[in-house]
Amino acid sequence: MISRIRERLRYRNARLSSKLIVTYLLLTVVPMSLLGYISYTQYTKSIEEQIGEYMPRFLYQANADIEKHVTELAALPDLLFNSDDMIAILRRDPSAQSRSDLNRDLFALNSYMARTYLSGSNPDVIGVFLLSKNRFFESSKVRYTGFDRDQAIAQYRYDVNVRDKAKVLLPSEVNLRFASGTPYVLIMKQIIDTDNRWVLGTMFIAVQLSFIENILLNFEKNDKADLWVMNRQGEIVYHTDPERIGTFDRDIRKYPILNGSFRTGGAGGKARLVSLTESAELGWVLVHSIPLKYLTEKADLVRNVTVLVFIGIVIVTSLISIVLSLSITRPLKKLSRLMKNAEMGNFQADLSLQTRDEVGSLARSFNSMITTTRELIQTNYRIEIRQKEAELYALQSQINPHFLYNTLEQISMAVEEGESDSVVDMVTLLGRMLRFSVGNKSKSVPLAEEIQHVRDYLTIQKFRFEERLTFDIALNLESGGRELYCPKFILQPIVENSIKHGLESRKALEIQIGIGRELSARSGKHDIVFRIRDNGPGITSERMAELDSALKSETQLDKDSSFGLSNVNARIVLMHGPEYGIQLHSIYGIGTEVIIRIPLLTQPASTAKQKGDERHDGEAV
Repeated sequence: MISRIRERLRYRNARLSSKLIVTYLLLTVVPMSLLGYISYTQYTKSIEEQIGEYMPRFLYQANADIEKHVTELAALPDLLFNSDDMIAILRRDPSAQSRSDLNRDLFALNSYMARTYLSGSNPDVIGVFLLSKNRFFESSKVRYTGFDRDQAIAQYRYDVNVRDKAKVLLPSEVNLRFASGTPYVLIMKQIIDTDNRWVLGTMFIAVQLSFIENILLNFEKNDKADLWVMNRQGEIVYHTDPERIGTFDRDIRKYPILNGSFRTGGAGGKARLVSLTESAELGWVLVHSIPLKYLTEKADLVRNVTVLVFIGIVIVTSLISIVLSLSITRPLKKLSRLMKNAEMGNFQADLSLQTRDEVGSLARSFNSMITTTRELIQTNYRIEIRQKEAELYALQSQINPHFLYNTLEQISMAVEEGESDSVVDMVTLLGRMLRFSVGNKSKSVPLAEEIQHVRDYLTIQKFRFEERLTFDIALNLESGGRELYCPKFILQPIVENSIKHGLESRKALEIQIGIGRELSARSGKHDIVFRIRDNGPGITSERMAELDSALKSETQLDKDSSFGLSNVNARIVLMHGPEYGIQLHSIYGIGTEVIIRIPLLTQPASTAKQKGDERHDGEAV
């Protein structure tokens, strides 16, 4: 009895329906479950790594903005030198003045500080205090306590090395408290008489922390994340939770790094990703901390929905597989006879059998196999054409974000330099470039529009580099190329590479673009040839060999073309064949010439492509 059970449990001796069910589970459910788990794990890990890599960069920029703002605030005491009367007050000896003169000076300097430092131009300043020769001047937007002449003197005694530079004091270092409880930092700087290098006094500027909040909220608006600024001792200067300002981060000694990212809190929902960077100027540490579960909450939602859908599909398909596997156990002799007749080429003999079991279904399926095979050949041909079109569109689309980013960066630089006329011209050119970029979805454009596009691009670059860049475009074609077509975005990437590499090593760069018609020695037909020359650093022979190999290799979407030569060459080859594309000539230290050869087209390539597809489809049918 036991031996019979063992014999039945062996896979080779199991029923056919059981084999199909087990095979289904092994080949579909188990692999898909493992694939889903691995994909989710790797995806969440990649999110953590990306955030851990890029967040310190954002924090570094925020720290730089904070340093810049503090530096601007530290320069405020120098505004006293704009008024000779105020400097004269500070130079006077109070012991030689009467009480009325002292009060008059006190009122004048207090009023000046209120007008100068507490006006709308300095919204972050809430109080200004000046200690000079045992005199104490003050002006504040908010009532305060704990800070007077004696306390300022006591604080100053500990800072004998602050001459000619400012120092930032935290609330824990002084007794100053504002009635509103506003968190602040105190900037202390000595007022140096530039004529005789005497110390006229020490100014204390109380600054509320709203400027830090504004800087940090510009790049992080996730209310699940914690952001705070602290010194090397862990005292928190600013925190997104106002109640924690002035407390200490006791874990600062446990942080493995002060510039970078690390994971803390263990596994599960308590795990957090901590990113931080240290300010070399202020000695402050900017920290960003967020629970990992909030980084992957969207992925978790997709995972949960996918698991539910997967379970439902498994249940349904398992039931269907059971029903189908049980139906297959019916007599196989009819199936064997049917297949033998099919092997002999007699597909019509048994097709008259109108049975509803699996044998009849297999017979009808086999009869349609040849027809299906022929249809699959046609379908695969169409799929290959569509794949090439998709690949071509993806390669062309890589260019647009790249040139847009560089153009906007140039406009930003002109705005910062106050060149309003240049900004207007560049925005006009950019608008025309964007209309050219997004307004025409065709793979081919009129040649005149492509030339105008690269002319606009070079003009914008000319605004940026001024005398360092000169260019000339020579068009040797009838009617200015308005009746001819070329692939879109084939000139800008080449010119962009010339500018990028040329200006890195040359004080001045000259670019010459020549467009003309030339007779092809290979085909005997006239082609359109673009010659882009520059006097840049040239290309070494080793690098030339690498570029030639890359241009001759098979086009792949994932090739790192750097939006340049490989991209343009790949699109031309895909559209017009391997006899067209890019050639390189370069002399190291003298310059480089890029030659682009395309066929002479009097209509867009997409139109010719569509007609070719219709012709092939008709032939297949």
